[in-house]
Amino acid sequence: MKNARLAFVFVGLMALTGCGAVSALNKAATPLDAYELRAPVDIPQSSRNLDRALSIEPPTTSGALDTDRILVKPNPVQSLYLPDGRWASELPAMWQTMALRAFEDTGALAYVGRRPLGSVGDFALISEITDFQAELDDDSALIRLRLTARMVRESDARVMARRVFSASVPVEDTETLSLVNGFNAASDQVLAQMVRWGLQQMGLRLPAS
Repeated sequence: MKNARLAFVFVGLMALTGCGAVSALNKAATPLDAYELRAPVDIPQSSRNLDRALSIEPPTTSGALDTDRILVKPNPVQSLYLPDGRWASELPAMWQTMALRAFEDTGALAYVGRRPLGSVGDFALISEITDFQAELDDDSALIRLRLTARMVRESDARVMARRVFSASVPVEDTETLSLVNGFNAASDQVLAQMVRWGLQQMGLRLPAS
């Protein structure tokens, strides 16, 4: 059996039964390799700039995802963490940073930040991540990402639009680096779709890739 196979990963891991399990795993003494996902590099540049300010909130998540640990699911009802790797920051903060960079890289907006510019900004992007895991199948895996985004007008807190984004990326083996690359590919897909959608809600369409 290949040592890449994640069957060995689960020896000594605990199933998540609540916040106590998450806390115990996060306090493990052994240092873990840290991985950072990057914003997409192929989002088109805008030919014009909107005089709009966008603040991007960190996404909400479930308890099992609200951590810097990399979630894997050997079956639909069991959640475990990789023992040899983690995200460079907790998932909500990492995703917020990627989204900020993705919107900034288009050059389409006057301001993109973590909080409104001034007392009230123009728009806020609020999201919830419900899936961000590697689903295991013997010697392979499927990375699954699902996110619900809402574009909110800051002046009256009105939800202008809502959309669900998802991506599924197959991974041929279960090495940690392969799984991370799969997470990166899934994130690229969702972020590219979300940026186009978000700019459309503010009145701008990006050119085709």
